[in-house]
Amino acid sequence: MTSAVFPPTAPDPATTVAFERDGYTVIRDALEPELRDQLLRTAEKLLASNITQGRDRGGDGKDGFRGCLNLDRAFLPLLANPRTLPAVVHLLSPNVHLLSAHLIALPSGPPRTIRVPERTGWHRDMYGVTQDLGFAHTPRMAIKVAHYLTPLTAECGLTMFLPGSHLLTEEPRIPAGAIDPPGAITPNINGTDAVLFENRTWHTGGINLSGQPRIALMLQYGYRWLQPVDDPTTHLQEDPALTPIEQQLLGLPDRNPDGSLAKGRGSIPLYTWWNAR
Repeated sequence: MTSAVFPPTAPDPATTVAFERDGYTVIRDALEPELRDQLLRTAEKLLASNITQGRDRGGDGKDGFRGCLNLDRAFLPLLANPRTLPAVVHLLSPNVHLLSAHLIALPSGPPRTIRVPERTGWHRDMYGVTQDLGFAHTPRMAIKVAHYLTPLTAECGLTMFLPGSHLLTEEPRIPAGAIDPPGAITPNINGTDAVLFENRTWHTGGINLSGQPRIALMLQYGYRWLQPVDDPTTHLQEDPALTPIEQQLLGLPDRNPDGSLAKGRGSIPLYTWWNAR
């Protein structure tokens, strides 16, 4: 399904209320099972490859890629997902584009140097904003849409959240010897659900004891005046098969067809779509 065939319907009010209250919300059945299976096959193929473009290997054996859309077109159906994009636009504005498409493979079992009392892993996204503006003055600037592609179990290491932490004016405190702040939770989700959370919401990867990697795909959308984290998608922007909304999300510039400057033109597709409600 593409952005050309679904109406600009505002999300269910309960979704918005939960997001404003907790800093995250769950979108049920955001993926068709067949698409989820296809995405998992594509992700596993990438992870088994020797590709280094956008490779993101982290502590404790984490593996993954940034800029997945540059690496395989199988991920494109998530870009303007009709079950998640309306919530993103409603909570931010139509003046958004994709900042990152991040594939994350969290290994199972030890060794573990993250998620220990000395290094709990809890954080905000876009850490540079908090560093520059201060914890209490950081605004909502971006929203991540997290999809989990491998089977979900109680021990697979799903992302944990601290509800309401997006409204805090100082960093949450974690008791001595603990790895989680009081009130931290793991959302109750199914494999076809998506979790939306904003840049200020404190979160961390869980501890994976499932016996297999936990593979997630997280798409982050933010205002068009923010610099994307991924490599440019110039080759995709020029694909005539993409809809105007998809082109905007991939970084359509403020230009007229002749290349001259046209302030705001790059956001016309989503504004036109959204204002048609």
